[in-house]
Amino acid sequence: MRILAALLLGLGLLFNAPAQAQAQAQAQDLLVFAAASLKNALDEINQGQAPGQAGVKVSYAASSALARQVEAGAPADVFISADLDWMDYLQQRNLVRNATRTNLLGNRISLIAPADSKAAITLGSNANLAALLGADGRLAMGDVAAVPAGKYGKAALEALNIWPQVGNRIAQAENVRAALALVARGEAPLGIVYRTDAASEPKVRVVTDFPENTHPPIVYPAAILAASKNDAAAAYMARLRSPAAAAIFARHGFAMLPADAKIN
Repeated sequence: MRILAALLLGLGLLFNAPAQAQAQAQAQDLLVFAAASLKNALDEINQGQAPGQAGVKVSYAASSALARQVEAGAPADVFISADLDWMDYLQQRNLVRNATRTNLLGNRISLIAPADSKAAITLGSNANLAALLGADGRLAMGDVAAVPAGKYGKAALEALNIWPQVGNRIAQAENVRAALALVARGEAPLGIVYRTDAASEPKVRVVTDFPENTHPPIVYPAAILAASKNDAAAAYMARLRSPAAAAIFARHGFAMLPADAKIN
């Protein structure tokens, strides 16, 4: 009887194995690589998963760092960049599923200061931004060669002919949230971040927004990565365009772009 019971138990485990494997596959967490500026909005969107849905884990960093991790083989499923360049970088290397790529969100960049600062300036051509920095102050912004917010910021400063004043007085940070933190802690008197970042941090205030015609359009593209084996990726992409997600993005200051939006 003991031998028969053992055989029956073994057969039961054998027949249940495919169902168990399928259940595990269905429950596999989705790994999203997302630009640091998306943290507050995406964290809210990812709350409240229904029972049986795949969980979502998000790695936030500069788009440049995330793209290079994908190139190195990091096992992510979805990539949301803060600019077109780093999505293009992966697409040119056949690392995204082209048919899933969409221009998801828009944003703005702002000049910020600590909340108690009295700094004021009108950002026109040759505006004296250096004077606002004082003798030793630095302008906090993302790495101007790689981090999207830093690239947008440098382009705007160049367009306004302000870059020659401040180009040697930049505190370059690894991502836009790090630049935001420098200003929030009072370690930099001014910074350039996304408008949405400024809205998320009560210890800073917006001095002024940069004119949108001084830098390339700020676009957040999203796509499923070519190496993803997670069936939940497509549903997650659809979820990002749901009315509920759109309302959350809007509340955090992002502009939802139409699904067929084309950006030059």
